[in-house]
Amino acid sequence: MNVSPEQLQAIRVAAQWYARLHSGTTTDAEREGWRAWLAADPLNEQAWQRMAAVSEQMASVPGALAAPTLIAHPGRPRREVLRSALLLTSAGCLGWLGWRSETAQNLLCDYRTGVGERREFQLVDGSTLLLNTDTSVNVRFDGRQRTLTLLWGEILVTTGVDPLQRPFKVVTGQVEVLALGTRFIVRAQDDGGEVAVLEKAVQVSLRSGGPAQRVDAGDRLGFTGRSLGALRANDVSVGAWQQGSIIAIDRPLSALLVELSRYRTGILRCDPAIGDLKVSGVFPIDNTDLALAALETGFSLRVTRYSRFWVQVSRA
Repeated sequence: MNVSPEQLQAIRVAAQWYARLHSGTTTDAEREGWRAWLAADPLNEQAWQRMAAVSEQMASVPGALAAPTLIAHPGRPRREVLRSALLLTSAGCLGWLGWRSETAQNLLCDYRTGVGERREFQLVDGSTLLLNTDTSVNVRFDGRQRTLTLLWGEILVTTGVDPLQRPFKVVTGQVEVLALGTRFIVRAQDDGGEVAVLEKAVQVSLRSGGPAQRVDAGDRLGFTGRSLGALRANDVSVGAWQQGSIIAIDRPLSALLVELSRYRTGILRCDPAIGDLKVSGVFPIDNTDLALAALETGFSLRVTRYSRFWVQVSRA
């Protein structure tokens, strides 16, 4: 699939406009900006029409909330596919996956979601809690403070106004996030996590001590159990899972598949020979097979299913 740099740029921007227009908070000024961009160049119109056409096709499939639109990065070397076959050498790896998501602490937590599930809860103080896929949370409200413990996964918190003015905290691992009247996302992983602020601000600190870091609306901060990272600006991909999408802008294929794998049970692998292939687009998370089918047809890739729980993406 040969694509010019100009076409690539048009599709990048089309994906960004798609995210804005489907965010649920689009302003009149943004709609006017989209119309002006659309009329500015025929390539923009073509890029948008391509995305709209795929969107209409996917709209007939239950659970498909976004249209997968893919494009290869020009100039990226295409190496030979690794010829060695993947073998499932031990049934223990699948057993470990099941164990991690079904540990006693997850089963006995206050709120949880399964793989591929998203759920919203109203807390007693008026705050709302949206859980992304495979997420476990405990809640403890007392007379002094409101605390959420994120055991695993990703949450979006919209804090309510508390008549008692109790502080609202999210604790995950060795990190504490203090809300400053805000709307924010916290993601917890094996190697750390990230906080992204959508409204107002939060204060992030290590429970072991040290200076706290303020994170304002429009910024995000990565962390480990031992350190806080540098502030970075949010992009259109942050929080797209609320609308059932993964948004990729020049994202390596391997990284996209890692993110997609959060929404399906089992193992989703990328052939290292094509891991650096850059893709842009909007991908549905409520039907990951649709996203894999789009990869397969859009890039001349091969999706090999060794079993229901073991899938490999490689060059055709």
